[in-house]
Amino acid sequence: MTVSSLAKGQLVTVFGGSGFLGRYVVQTLARRGYRVRVAVRRPDLAQHLQPLGTVGQIHAVQANLRFPESVRAAVQGAVAVVNLVGILQEGGRQTFTALQTTGAETVAREAASAGARMIHVSAIGADAQSPGQYGRTKAEGESRVLAVSPEAVILRPSIIFGPGDSFFNRFASLARIFPVLPIAAAETRFQPVFAGDVAEAVARAVDNAVEGGRIYELGGPSVYSFRELLQYVLTVTERRRLIAAMPPFLARIQASVTETLDKLTFGLLPDEIVLTRDQLVMLERDNVVSPEADSEGRDLEGLGITPTTLEAVVPGYLKRFRKHGQYEKRPTAA
Repeated sequence: MTVSSLAKGQLVTVFGGSGFLGRYVVQTLARRGYRVRVAVRRPDLAQHLQPLGTVGQIHAVQANLRFPESVRAAVQGAVAVVNLVGILQEGGRQTFTALQTTGAETVAREAASAGARMIHVSAIGADAQSPGQYGRTKAEGESRVLAVSPEAVILRPSIIFGPGDSFFNRFASLARIFPVLPIAAAETRFQPVFAGDVAEAVARAVDNAVEGGRIYELGGPSVYSFRELLQYVLTVTERRRLIAAMPPFLARIQASVTETLDKLTFGLLPDEIVLTRDQLVMLERDNVVSPEADSEGRDLEGLGITPTTLEAVVPGYLKRFRKHGQYEKRPTAA
């Protein structure tokens, strides 16, 4: 019996499915034949997902991780529950603790009560000893998920790339505007992973083809420094810009200033220029698959997935940032 025939008609609930990674996860599950219930705070902002499946296959419902009753209603009848909810910056009642710790526990508890498989997407930066609140709350969320759902699958991706990502598109936008790109932690190492590969890992966990009770670290085939990634963006977009590595004290000043200004303007500053102090803390730590995960098969290759190179995907969606655009004929030399 094929995977699609096993999945046909079965319901999967995806929390946070309207975001960047969520689109890939929803589409991958729909192609397998699952019915997908997308649980989000604003269902009206998730209508763009419906064309990713057949008529009636994908349906958005209202749910908020801060309200257990809404979570309980969203998981009813599901064979698996996927939690993609996470934030990089706090705002109002949307805090790291509320969403990434308490919220993750709420989803796992309701999934366990409904008898559904639990798949929780965290981040490689999760660390109970992290000096940053983002990393600590991610790690605490993982612990609470496993406490209430011991067979849950935890997936920790590195920075995720693909059309619509917030990393490569962000710096390509900045390079289009500024002649100098000041960056903090220029030598920090990253292992970018394709969103489609992460979605495939999620789908295999939903298929019950991934051993539960373990934490998997997902990274691409190559490791790059922050500086190398920015230089790659400049190469693809055919722009000459100076990459200026900031000393730590200057980076902390920049983070304090942009974070304060963003709060004073009620979040009106463009996301591309905002760097918070917590984000700076995370940026200063390597974001790569650990040797232990690699040797124990707790990575993409261990899940039977061949990692996609960023060179195979990124140029396709960064071409639009070139000076003459993606389709405009570029001037030739005389």
